[in-house]
Amino acid sequence: MSLDKLGSSLRSALRKIIGAPLVDEVLVKEVVKDIQRALITSDVNVKLVMDLSKKIEKRALEEKLPAGLSKREHVIKIVYDELVKFVGEKPSELRISKDGFKIMMIGIEGSGKTTSIAKLARFFQRKGYKPVLICADVHRLGAYEQLQQLAAQLNVPFHGNLNSTDAVKIVEESLSKIEKKNLVIIDTAGRHKSETELMDEMKKLAEVAQLNEKLLTIDATIGQQAGVQAKAFHEAIGITGVVLTKLDGAAKGGGALSAVATTGVPIKFIGVGEKIDEFELFDPQSFISRLLGMGDLKALLEKAEELPKEIKEVDVTKFLAGKFTLQDLYSQFEAMQKMGPLKKILQMVPGFGLSAELPEDFYKLSEEKLKKFRVILDSMTDKELESPEIINRSRMQRIARGSGTKMEDIKELLKQYQIAKRLFKSLRKGRFPALDKALRQMGLKKFK
Repeated sequence: MSLDKLGSSLRSALRKIIGAPLVDEVLVKEVVKDIQRALITSDVNVKLVMDLSKKIEKRALEEKLPAGLSKREHVIKIVYDELVKFVGEKPSELRISKDGFKIMMIGIEGSGKTTSIAKLARFFQRKGYKPVLICADVHRLGAYEQLQQLAAQLNVPFHGNLNSTDAVKIVEESLSKIEKKNLVIIDTAGRHKSETELMDEMKKLAEVAQLNEKLLTIDATIGQQAGVQAKAFHEAIGITGVVLTKLDGAAKGGGALSAVATTGVPIKFIGVGEKIDEFELFDPQSFISRLLGMGDLKALLEKAEELPKEIKEVDVTKFLAGKFTLQDLYSQFEAMQKMGPLKKILQMVPGFGLSAELPEDFYKLSEEKLKKFRVILDSMTDKELESPEIINRSRMQRIARGSGTKMEDIKELLKQYQIAKRLFKSLRKGRFPALDKALRQMGLKKFK
């Protein structure tokens, strides 16, 4: 189980509201119970869950209906609003305010700290900054080599001293060699709140480096204990933010998110996958919107903007709007690969997650068999690509021979294409006008 399961459970609860002929007290209480179960199963503190559910139920049953919203729309908006408040309400961005900006990453061993440093460097590299990595972890075997390899993969400068055990001196010497225009990210040894010596070292490093940010990395799989860690480190050195790692596959991810939020320490970044680009700023509104199936248009457009020029010229919005042929699909394969996993891209399309739960096979087929599908499309004529409905058995046999694939592979491609067409067509026709209005009230717009 992971946050995908939490999101699926929450979306299922909201579909009860969307599909109900009448939104009354019985339905509201039933939906609230579904939300309770979803959050508790995701390791969120029971008391917090009960407080949250009481707020949702009270508002849904007692609040005066705002002008322009139906009861159905209003309840959906209440659930969205309260969940956003639950995980932090407002984003806490990390802004690079000057040249020579310095960030120190801390955290207990095994939290994913060193990998997160590389992801953070990549995040700012894509925004035009010039990161430099410093290894001040003199305790963990292999820490120097790991960070050095990651720096090489990113093609960013790396500093450290494999022969020294003085972390403070390493940082001092490294900083003296780095140009002031660079963004400096410092790796440190794994910490534990009871290790006084390491805590003292951390304080000295912070003083010597004159840090702008002190980020604590926490493994989301520890659930509610994430709040305990955040509080302990904050009291020790005054951390400026938290990076939650392994959030994509954490059964206790909801517990980690809510636990950290209650400490008052801002969550600044989340790791949402193993790849180096699967790392993002934590925006409570965008996060909850995606979790509930309401999409994240801003993030979607940002991903499209990051595509290389030759890929951007392909009309990505045409595919996402459902107005595509097999020829368009062929062009979009490259774009979708560059933007990321299909499942995560579709989660950003407003309203998509609430329209239906796609079978997991749809996502797996779209990603795992992408290369085979592309070969099949290369063996089709222009007419077949433009009008796939003309592809009969004899044409399939010819395409199979030309592509070196089986008839079943061609049928599978056509089946996935038809599934996508039906889904996007239903969104384009506005099957959920009530949801569209609620999205607009939240500042979100239907993806056209």
